[in-house]
Amino acid sequence: MDILTWAALSADEQKAALQRSPLIGDSGLEQSVRAIVDAVASRGDAALKEFNQKFDGFNSANIDSLRLSESEISAASARVSTELKAAIAQAMANIDVFHSAQQFRPIEIETQAGVRCELRSEPIEKVGLYIPGGSAPLISTVMMLALPAKIAGCEKRVLVSPPPINDAIVYAANACGITEIYQVGGAQAIAALAFGTETIPSVDKIFGPGNRYVTEAKRLVSQDGRCTVSIDMPAGPSEVLVIADSDANSAFIAADLLSQAEHGPDSQVILVTDSEPLAQAVNQALDSQLAALPRQEIAATALKGSRTILVKDMQEAALVSNRYGPEHLIIQTRFPRDVLNHIRAAGSVFLGAYTPESVGDYASGTNHVLPTYGYSRAVSSLSLADFSRRFTVQELSAKGLLGLGQAVMTLASNELLDAHKNAVAIRLASLKD
Repeated sequence: MDILTWAALSADEQKAALQRSPLIGDSGLEQSVRAIVDAVASRGDAALKEFNQKFDGFNSANIDSLRLSESEISAASARVSTELKAAIAQAMANIDVFHSAQQFRPIEIETQAGVRCELRSEPIEKVGLYIPGGSAPLISTVMMLALPAKIAGCEKRVLVSPPPINDAIVYAANACGITEIYQVGGAQAIAALAFGTETIPSVDKIFGPGNRYVTEAKRLVSQDGRCTVSIDMPAGPSEVLVIADSDANSAFIAADLLSQAEHGPDSQVILVTDSEPLAQAVNQALDSQLAALPRQEIAATALKGSRTILVKDMQEAALVSNRYGPEHLIIQTRFPRDVLNHIRAAGSVFLGAYTPESVGDYASGTNHVLPTYGYSRAVSSLSLADFSRRFTVQELSAKGLLGLGQAVMTLASNELLDAHKNAVAIRLASLKD
């Protein structure tokens, strides 16, 4: 990877050094995705079957339904190895423990005499879970989405994934309580969840990461007046930033960088270090490890849009990281928690030499659906709360309104909203009768 010295860069060059992959900025992306979304909105299942053939080489014209039947789910599950089932079970247990601990606790408080305020939470009724398939079937994403949805109490949980769906994805979905599984992926799957088709029901909220086409489709449908659907976050092509000092293990760092680079050609990896010898050693380790990877062509393309940034110290490293706002942040330094104290923007953080990003992707218990594109500066990692909506309740007694009414009328009057003022005044007048 190219090695840049942060202090030697101009303000514009520093900004350019933190730009995402050039593949993400494809000017024709919105137009292409909008055409797919419009086709699904107007032609439903027919469009989905055409796109299955066009994008995934899957002929769904001859199948009875895009939905997997119970027998198909059972057959797929039976083909999954015992070893993989055990790994899935262990990961599910940890994810369950961490997300169950996030259960909402209602708030009920009297803000002043006779004025009671509450914060309540209810599960989102219908959720759509997008599971990337393509070149890397993300079994782990099934657990990251399906388990929190189940724990939260979402009544309808619909899963979509590119055809033909990997057997382990089907098994994991079934193990997590998902029985509604549809064979469709890409931007067209997002459109189906948003608008509904003859086969696939519309949902209230769409969850899940994906490539830039999926991410763009999520953005478009969330802003489309023809439907009412929200999305979890901008969770697009994978990215990682590693902060390392001279004590760090260069082989470990290279392995972590490649673990993200192999996701896709539009993935991006960044190394921020105060040690030029380490930066050179990481580049050498990248070359040797890359040569052994089955997905080396994908990873090599991603590395072309990646770089190493040399900083003067760990405080400057944290500054650079915060400006980038990485999806994944690995801190491999002598005192990682000291660096953590300066971190303000990251989707998920991995501390120390023995915490590869892979453990968070699969089985530590945290969620791997994270904001990308720098949105971690304002958007949080996926949690149980995302599968619920919170609402407030207030209840006033006559005494409460007597104590609060005048302040409300004064504020309403100053905002020139007389009907608001009158709604209070008419009640206060009734109390004098």
